[in-house]
Amino acid sequence: MRLRAEELKKRAAEAGVSDEQLADAVSRDGLKGPAAVSAVRNWMAGRDHPRCRRVDVENLATAVGALPKDICKFTSMVRGHRGSPKKAKLVADLIRGKDAIDADNMLRFSTKRAAVNFRKALIAAMADADQFGADQGTLVVSEAKVDNGMHIKRFKAKDRGRAHQIIKRTSHITLSVQERN
Repeated sequence: MRLRAEELKKRAAEAGVSDEQLADAVSRDGLKGPAAVSAVRNWMAGRDHPRCRRVDVENLATAVGALPKDICKFTSMVRGHRGSPKKAKLVADLIRGKDAIDADNMLRFSTKRAAVNFRKALIAAMADADQFGADQGTLVVSEAKVDNGMHIKRFKAKDRGRAHQIIKRTSHITLSVQERN
């Protein structure tokens, strides 16, 4: 789960809550005083450092008078997908911006190899959203991206003792869902 910075800023402005008041709300062991203020400012700027925990999201939501599902998006990752990023991006483009239920149906019947791992990530993100009480009918795939993973290097034997390199590409799949506004 990740915070939506623009939504958090908007809700904090509507509630009239300052950065220091939000920092007091999220203070815990390891995150107190100036560190908490710095963390809140990073989160409001869209940076996820330090990592925003579930407790932090709940405390921020109560401080601005909202529900946690309103200020965050639910993210799931599949790392090390055994397929090239170029082919996986075709599936990401297919489901980006669609309703989560429609995207699940598309992935279930897709013939692309990456659709299996995209569906796993979608189901995990929907389960996270369900834990926070989000309505499954209003979930939208807000982010679907593919990054390069590591290369698996193999060699194929060729004539006269030579070897040609075979590079098997992998990719990292990131998928986020959030409630439709």
